[in-house]
Amino acid sequence: MQNSKTFLLVLLGILAAFGPFVTDMYLPGLPSMTVYFDTTASMVQLGITTAMLGLGFGQIIVGPLSDKYGRKLPLLLSLWLFIFSTIACICSWSIGAFIFFRFLQGIAGAGGIVISRSVATDCYGGKELAKAFAMISAVNGLAPILAPVGGGVMLKFTNWLGIFVFLLFLGVLLLLLCLRLKEPLPPERRIDVPAFSSFRTFLPLFKKRRFMDYVFIQAFVFGMIFAYISSSPFVLQEHYRLSPLLYSLCFAVNAIALIIGTTLAGRFRHIRQGMVTGVIGSFVLAVFTGLTLWYEMPIAYFETALFLNLIFGGLVLPTSTALALDSERQNAGAASAVFGAVSFLAGGIVSPLVGIGNILHTTAIIMVVSSAIAVLMIGGKKNAASTT
Repeated sequence: MQNSKTFLLVLLGILAAFGPFVTDMYLPGLPSMTVYFDTTASMVQLGITTAMLGLGFGQIIVGPLSDKYGRKLPLLLSLWLFIFSTIACICSWSIGAFIFFRFLQGIAGAGGIVISRSVATDCYGGKELAKAFAMISAVNGLAPILAPVGGGVMLKFTNWLGIFVFLLFLGVLLLLLCLRLKEPLPPERRIDVPAFSSFRTFLPLFKKRRFMDYVFIQAFVFGMIFAYISSSPFVLQEHYRLSPLLYSLCFAVNAIALIIGTTLAGRFRHIRQGMVTGVIGSFVLAVFTGLTLWYEMPIAYFETALFLNLIFGGLVLPTSTALALDSERQNAGAASAVFGAVSFLAGGIVSPLVGIGNILHTTAIIMVVSSAIAVLMIGGKKNAASTT
């Protein structure tokens, strides 16, 4: 039985949403975790950093394996690992154990992210692929809305452990849904090499300038977005004095901007045109957002600039993904792994940096610099890249 288009796109969107659910849902509960584990806020934040590193590193592992063994088996194994690691997080006896199991949880979540992109590449091409990624990104975009709001609401009835129980339920549900998934990569299209040799497919990818330019363009835009995400509990709760629930609602409103951007991405006649518009627009709005932080302007100014900034950032995510993976269809799994790993590693690097010095100033600097580098890369590609 063939996978229906609606079922497939919704499932891929949910799988791609592992990142936001793993990183965003328990953000409102960070203060209570410091009390639970009798530790510092910086130690608890390491759970975010290790999860991001796991999300990046895991894609390097799962991507090539999905090119060799198909998409379904690695996906199911990833979901089993997600279930185990989530149970381990719930049962953690110390902050050190929790941080370690968060790394495993990130690796497991990476399977859903990388394979969702690979399956889309298996089933679609060209402009249809861009539209598919836009739809997946729109479904995926609900996660940053539902995750923190759900976490904030649950904290009124339970503690942070209840949030991880929900993640456990989500993992079990996805496992059951993925059992229905028809294998999209038939044996004749798989890479017939030994398992460890399949990792060699990464090396040629790093030498392909066109592909890597798209990778780094998204990585720097993602870094800009994650500078906001990782600093948001402190900027919105400590500086602007929002309650955990109001913080979650504010976070959700900002996530709507990403959905608007990803939805608009599919309406551009040329994919690259949408990406260029997004990169330039996100830089201009990053400057305005940075100014509101630097000069500690009222929250209305900050939120307006950030909301518009995230709309343009949302344009970049699906378009750069489509351009990168469409250029490397033969090694879609490995290409998807490199693409996702670099983006999440960028987020993992940014996360601890925003805490250096004055968090308002540091966040402003990172957002402006990251988006400016993406603009410079667009300029460097102008003559090399063809319009798709």
